[in-house]
Amino acid sequence: MKIAVASDHGGFALKQELAAFLRAKNLDIIDYGCNSPESCDYAVYGYKAAQAVAQGICDGGILVCGTGAGISLAANKVTGIRCTLCGDPATAHLTKQHNNANMIALGGRIVGGELAKMIVEAWLSAEFEGGRHQRRVGQISQIEAGIFQP
Repeated sequence: MKIAVASDHGGFALKQELAAFLRAKNLDIIDYGCNSPESCDYAVYGYKAAQAVAQGICDGGILVCGTGAGISLAANKVTGIRCTLCGDPATAHLTKQHNNANMIALGGRIVGGELAKMIVEAWLSAEFEGGRHQRRVGQISQIEAGIFQP
């Protein structure tokens, strides 16, 4: 499995910690930046990682900014991305099972390293259930394409 990771300055330290955690699990990591704790824009790095996931270069992605909110908003503007902000393992697990989330976002100023690892582990171990959830994920895709008819 190939995982895109990206952050802004507010998430840099946690991104580095999570990348090491993922490598220790023998996962292939592509780091889309940032590369230091100096101030930068979350949209730049969230977009780069989201493009890699949308294009199939990576199987999924983990994003980190100060709260996780800004970088997830940027990623979700990329067609085909379903990035959810996760602050606990249950949400991470369920967002993969029910929403087929292909990216997650975490708050580097909100969650600590150990909790972040638990969140990532929960997301990685979950499988999309399909079934009734597939219809709903399909509706999200229709909204994205501008063809949704409620």
